[in-house]
Amino acid sequence: MSSYVNEVIERVIKENPNEPEFHQAVREVLESLRPVVELNEDQYRRDALLERLVNPERQIKFRVPWIDDNGQVRVNTGYRVQFNSAIGPYKGGLRLHPSVNLGIIKFLGFEQIFKNSLTGLPIGGGKGGSDFDPKGKSDREVMAFCQSFMSELFKYIGADTDVPAGDIGTGAREIGFLFGQYKRLKGCFEGVLTGKGLPYGGSLARTEATGYGLLYITEEMLKCHGQSIEGKTVVVSGAGNVAIHAIEKAQQLGAKVVTCSDSNGWIYDPDGIKLDLLKDIKITKRQRLTEYTNAVPSSEYHEGKGVWSIKCDVALPCATQNELGLDDAKLLVANGVTTVAEGANMPSTIEATEYLKANNVFFLPGKAANAGGVATSALEMSQNSERLSWSFEEVDSKLKDIMIGLYHNIDRAAEKYGFKGDYVVGANIAGFEKVVSAMNAQGIV
Repeated sequence: MSSYVNEVIERVIKENPNEPEFHQAVREVLESLRPVVELNEDQYRRDALLERLVNPERQIKFRVPWIDDNGQVRVNTGYRVQFNSAIGPYKGGLRLHPSVNLGIIKFLGFEQIFKNSLTGLPIGGGKGGSDFDPKGKSDREVMAFCQSFMSELFKYIGADTDVPAGDIGTGAREIGFLFGQYKRLKGCFEGVLTGKGLPYGGSLARTEATGYGLLYITEEMLKCHGQSIEGKTVVVSGAGNVAIHAIEKAQQLGAKVVTCSDSNGWIYDPDGIKLDLLKDIKITKRQRLTEYTNAVPSSEYHEGKGVWSIKCDVALPCATQNELGLDDAKLLVANGVTTVAEGANMPSTIEATEYLKANNVFFLPGKAANAGGVATSALEMSQNSERLSWSFEEVDSKLKDIMIGLYHNIDRAAEKYGFKGDYVVGANIAGFEKVVSAMNAQGIV
C-alpha cells in the first residue's frame, strides 16, 4: 500500500490544478508530518483525516463592483476561505493585491490553521482578500471598494464565526472602512475584525505585534543556544508593517539592521537603517525607498531584488511568499548567516529551506515566527469580548510570553519525534497535534 501522505499530496495537486502555492504549502506541511501520520496511518486513513485537513470547510468567491473617481465601474473578485474551525472561529487576514487568486488564499488559509494552533489561543484557520490594488487609489475609491467587498462578506463572518484581519494591502484605513460597513449592515457593534483603530476597539501593540513577535522568538531561540541578537548584523526584506517593526525591535535589542526593500528595489545602509526616516517615508508619506537615499547619501539604493547578497548574521524575510530562493540561500550561507526567521508567510522556497537547514542555519518558519500578529489579534478579540482595553505593556508582555512559549513548544515537538533543532518539523507537528485532537473529539464533520 502506498504512503497515505503521498496519496493525499497527489490528490491535492490533481483536484486543485493551477494552484502552485497551495500545493507547496500542503507538501511542505504533510512531508514534515510523516512521523506522526505513520504512527497512526490506519486510523487517519479510515477517518480521511488528512483529506478533511486539506479541504476547506467553505470557499466563498464573489464579485466586487465599485465606481472609480472617473465614474467608471470596476469589478474585482473577492475571496474568503474558511479552512478549519476545530479549535475556534476562523481567523486570518484579508489580502488586497493584484496577485491574489484562490490558490494563494488557500495556501495562506492552510498555513493559518497551524500558525493559529501554535499560539495556544482558541482560533481556527481562514484567509481572504481580493485582486484589488489599493496602491495609487484615492481614499474615496478605497472606501467604495471596501464597502462593496463587505456588502457580500458580511453574510459569512461574525465575532464567534469568522474574524478577518489585515494583511498585505489592508491597513488601518481599509479595516476602518470595512468595519464601518459591517456595522452599518448588521446594526451591531462587535469585534468582527481585528487590527481596528484604537478609538473603536483596536488593541495597543497590534501594529507592532508581528515584527516584535518575530524578534521575541528569534531572541529566545538564540538564547537557548547560548547566543544573543545583540551586536548581530541583520538584513530585512520588505518595508511594510512587519518589516518596520521587526527593524524597530531588532534595534531595541542591540542589533544593527542594514537593509529593507519594497516592490521596486532595496536599500543598504551600512551605518544602520534610520527608523524614523523610514517610517516617515513608508507610513506617513507612502513614498518609494528612493527617498531614503536622497536623505542619507551614505546609503545605497538598488533596483530589483538583492537584500540577501549583503553579509549578515541574521536574515529576516518580511515581504511576501517565495522571495528567498535557492540562490539567495546559497549567498546567505556563503556570507556566514547563522539564523533565518520568517516574518512573512512562506517567504522561502522549499529548496531554500532545505539548503539552509542542511548547512546548519537556525531556521524559524513563518507559521511560528510570524504568529505574533495573529496572537495579538486574538488578544484584541479577548478585549472586545470583555469590553476592555489593556495597556501597551500588558499586551506586549502577553505577546512576548506567547512567542517564548511557542518556541519551546516547537522545540519539544521536534525533539519528541527525533528531529531536534528542526523547527519546520516541530512547528508543523505541534500545530497539527492540537488541531487533530480537536477534530477527533468532534466527530466526522
